[in-house]
Amino acid sequence: MFSHLKERAQRIRLAVFDVDGVLTNGQLLFSENGEELKAFSTLDGQGIKMLQRAGIETAIITGRESQLVARRAQNLGIAHLYQGREDKLVALQELLPQLGLALEEVAYLGDDLPDLAAIRRVGLGAAVANAHDFVKQHACAVTLKPGGQGAAREFCDALLDAQGKLQEALDSYL
Repeated sequence: MFSHLKERAQRIRLAVFDVDGVLTNGQLLFSENGEELKAFSTLDGQGIKMLQRAGIETAIITGRESQLVARRAQNLGIAHLYQGREDKLVALQELLPQLGLALEEVAYLGDDLPDLAAIRRVGLGAAVANAHDFVKQHACAVTLKPGGQGAAREFCDALLDAQGKLQEALDSYL
């Protein structure tokens, strides 16, 4: 996915993910009691863990607030979680000084208009296959897989591959 962006991908030290439409398929499901339900891909979760083991920080910035997302972030060891933030670029700019990173060292995966400012400003801004067309037009790369169905894993694998770390990460499971 990032073969044409290998130089940019090699500088990435932080991978940021939106949730609805990226780590999920974008559907909002509610029980009769009003409880929110979300389905997450285990493939995506494994990709995020592989990034972390390879020394790449991970973060979630999402416009909605959900205990499910907090639990998923905790399960995956994602320490940087920003919920209820439509101003995703501002949230990202709040995080960067804490990590001592610049925007050029960030990869961001999003799907809709609230992600656009971040996608355009980071070192490697990507969109999932089922993202809004306007967002895809402004992204450096677009995944082949849709959100919630392995797009984040594809993104993670591409980052690791560009940094020459994918094969080692895969081999560690042999």
